[in-house]
Amino acid sequence: MKSLTGEYIGNVWVKNRIAMAPMISNLANPDGMTNNNHIAYLEERAKGGFGLIITEYSYVLMETAKGSRNEMVIGVSDHIPKLKRLTESIHKHQSRIFVQIVHAGGKALPNDGGRIIAPSPLDYLGHIPSEMSEEDMERTRKAFEAASRVSRLSNFDGVEIHGAHGYLIQEFLSPALNKRNDKYGGTFEKRLAFPQEIIDIAKESSGLPVGIRLSLYEDDPDGYDAQYGLKVSESLRNLDYVHYSAGRFAPPGSSASFYSDEMHILKRLPRKPGIKTMIVGSITSPESIEEALKIVDFVALGRAALADPFIPMKLENGKVPLRPCIRCNQACRDLSYGEVRCTVNPYTGYENSRIIFTGLKGEITIAGGGVAGMEAALRARETGLKPIIYEKGELLGGDLAMVKDPFKKSEFTRLLDYYLHEIKRFGIDVVLSTESRSPHILAIPPVIYPDLPDSGDISVDSNIYKHHDQMLMIAEHNRVEASERSLNSLDRNRQIAFRKMAEKKGVVFVSDLDRDFDVRNFTANQYDLKSAMELGISRVESYIRFNLPDLS
Repeated sequence: MKSLTGEYIGNVWVKNRIAMAPMISNLANPDGMTNNNHIAYLEERAKGGFGLIITEYSYVLMETAKGSRNEMVIGVSDHIPKLKRLTESIHKHQSRIFVQIVHAGGKALPNDGGRIIAPSPLDYLGHIPSEMSEEDMERTRKAFEAASRVSRLSNFDGVEIHGAHGYLIQEFLSPALNKRNDKYGGTFEKRLAFPQEIIDIAKESSGLPVGIRLSLYEDDPDGYDAQYGLKVSESLRNLDYVHYSAGRFAPPGSSASFYSDEMHILKRLPRKPGIKTMIVGSITSPESIEEALKIVDFVALGRAALADPFIPMKLENGKVPLRPCIRCNQACRDLSYGEVRCTVNPYTGYENSRIIFTGLKGEITIAGGGVAGMEAALRARETGLKPIIYEKGELLGGDLAMVKDPFKKSEFTRLLDYYLHEIKRFGIDVVLSTESRSPHILAIPPVIYPDLPDSGDISVDSNIYKHHDQMLMIAEHNRVEASERSLNSLDRNRQIAFRKMAEKKGVVFVSDLDRDFDVRNFTANQYDLKSAMELGISRVESYIRFNLPDLS
C-alpha cells in the first residue's frame, strides 16, 4: 500500500503518507498554552501510527489574530517547555509533528484590546474589519517571525502556514476579499506579495520545512476556482509542500457532510501539481486513501482521525476494520463553545479519561441489539468478558438500521457494517427475536422519540434527527410544513444541504413560532448515536465496578 511508504517533506523523513489534519479542538488553556489533555488527544493519533501530526491552527501572538476560544498560541517563549512536552510525546512514537500557524484576519474573534483587521474593509459574515495599514502588516510579520522561532525552539519538525478558509493569508490571495490598490493587491502577482513575505519569514526564522494550507477553490458564488488555486500554489516560492483544503465562507468547504461526494476536493484538482502535495477532504476509507495517493504525495485525515485514531496501524494489520467516519458533522463541528468530540468515538477529547479493564472472565448478558448494546458488547469483549446480546427484533442495529434519508443511510450503513464485522470477529453470541429476562446490562434507549404520523398533511416543529428523515418520506405524498428552528440541531453545512433536498421534495419551512404545529418535539440534548455509545460503555463499566469490586 502506498499509504504505508515513507516520504520526505523538505529534509524531514515521514514514515508514512498519512497525516492527521489540523482541526480546531479548543483543548488548550484559555491563555493559549497546551496541556495534558490536549497533548493526549494528539498523542493518541501518533500512537495509532499517523506519520505526521499537524496541530490545529495556532494563532500568532497578536490580539487581532485569534480565531477560536482556547486556541493554542505560538510565539510565547514561556510556553516552550510545555510545547516541548507536546513534541516529545509525538516523537516517541516515531511520528513527526508540524505546527500550523495562523492569523484569523477578518474572521478573528471580537476582542477587548485590538481591532479586527483584514486586507480590505468588506463584509465578513455581518461585520466589517479595518483595512490593514503598513503598521499592521509589520506587526503581523513580526508575529509570524516570533511564532516560527518558537516552533524551532519547541522541537516541531515543520511549520504550516494557514492560507485557507478565509483567514488572513487567504484574504490576501482571494480576489473577492483583497480589493487593495497598493503593492499588495490589484493583480495576481500583487495578491501573492504579502503571503510570500510570510512564507520567507517562516522559512528563515524557523529553519524548518515550511508548507502552506490553501483553499484549492472557494465555494462562494464569487469565489475563485480550482485553476486559480492551482496557479497560486505553483506561483508561491520557497515552499516544501502545499496542503489543499477548500472554502472561504460558504459550505461545504473542507468538512463536507454525507450530502457531498467522498474525496470532494480531490475530484476538483485539475491535475497533479508541480509541488509536493497533501490533500484533505472526505477521505475516510482505505480505498479513498489509496485513490488520492495516485495524484498527491500525502493525505490528511481530519474527521476520520477523530473517529479512529489507529487508522495507519489497522491498514498495516489488514484484518481489523476502521471505525468509520460517517461525515455527520455533528459533534466534531460543535466548536463555537465546545471542545473536540466525535459522534462515533466517545473517547475523542477524553483520551486521558479512558478506563481500561483487562483479564476479566465470565459471561455478561446484554439486553438490546441497537448501538448501545453493540457498543457495550465490544467494550465488554475488550475486557475479556464473554458478552451475549439478546435482541427482541429480527436484526441488530436498532434505529441505525432504520435511517431513511438516502445520503445519510449510505454512510450510516458503514457504521452498522463495522459493528456486525466486529461482533463476528470477536465471536460475540447474538440471540435474535428473544428478550433477556434478567440481563446484566440493559442497553435500551432511555427515551423513544415517537414517529411522525405517516398519513395526511402535517406541520412539524422538531429538531429530532428521525423526524427529519420522516418528513422527507411524508412529503412524497402529503404537504409538510416545518419550522425554521427544526434545523437547529444540524451544523450549517448540513442545514443548507438538507433544506435544499427537503424543499425539492415539497417541504415548506415556516418561521412563525407562535402558530400551532401538529408535532412539537424540541430538545437541546437529544439521544443520538454518540449518546447510545456512551450509554453502552457506561453500563459495562458500572457493571464491572459494582460486580467485580476488586478490579474497579
